[in-house]
Amino acid sequence: MGSHTDSTDSRDSLPTPATPAGRDGLDAILARPGRAVLAFDFDGTLAPIVPDPDQARAHPDAVPALAALAPKVASVAVITGRPAGVAVRYGGFAGVPGLEHLVVLGHYGAERWDAVSGTVKAPAPHPGVAAVRAELPGFLDRIGAWQGTWIEEKGRAVAVHTRRATDPQAAFEALREPLTDLATRHGLIVEPGRMVLELRPPGMDKGVALLEYARETGAEAVMYAGDDLGDLPAFAAVDKLRSDGVPGLLVCSGSSEVTELAERADLVVDGPPGVVSLLYALAARLG
Repeated sequence: MGSHTDSTDSRDSLPTPATPAGRDGLDAILARPGRAVLAFDFDGTLAPIVPDPDQARAHPDAVPALAALAPKVASVAVITGRPAGVAVRYGGFAGVPGLEHLVVLGHYGAERWDAVSGTVKAPAPHPGVAAVRAELPGFLDRIGAWQGTWIEEKGRAVAVHTRRATDPQAAFEALREPLTDLATRHGLIVEPGRMVLELRPPGMDKGVALLEYARETGAEAVMYAGDDLGDLPAFAAVDKLRSDGVPGLLVCSGSSEVTELAERADLVVDGPPGVVSLLYALAARLG
């Protein structure tokens, strides 16, 4: 599926998707906004990518844009690999007028925060995560990968970042196989991302989370916006919904680091600022 960027700087100008399926998806959202579910990744989509993930924050206009749009559609959800509570805090999503019904699906859907209750629901953690957490520092040291790499604690997952290495891409490629072996030994899987390899439990991904949420809400149109490899399952979920007769729109928050999403998307926008502009344009069109 091809795609291109077809957006302007005007917040009121709604870009045209490059594909017929994407145009159908957008038309369905505009025609039946009260039955439309809009879902978004966090890092790289609503928040700019930064060298230290603990410093990530939503784009300054992301929350106002979401709050302008959310009351006009059936539901707005954030689907992220981060713990749900962390995404809520870094996003500034709690207690925002207009976002009273926002849902944040954290850890790829394993955790759920509802603005209505302000609480996180989560299952017991996978024992393999604690085992990997304990083993990882010595493991990286033994394979000579400690220089420039660092470990991010994610509660129900643990991630190894290579963005600070001398050659981030080479470090990423060198770590992929040994970390996959380590994860497999403890019943986990490796989720690759933008200069990061995340070791997490199997069975849940953004696609599963999106499908379950779309079915729970009775969505008759769906939009998903993402930027990274972990968003490909959500793109596949939109394709599945389309095959079941639910129109969908795939949006890529564009970057030069991940081209797979841009190739699959119906619409490519210019990173988080482009996502914000799209949200404002949708809100304006829906009146």
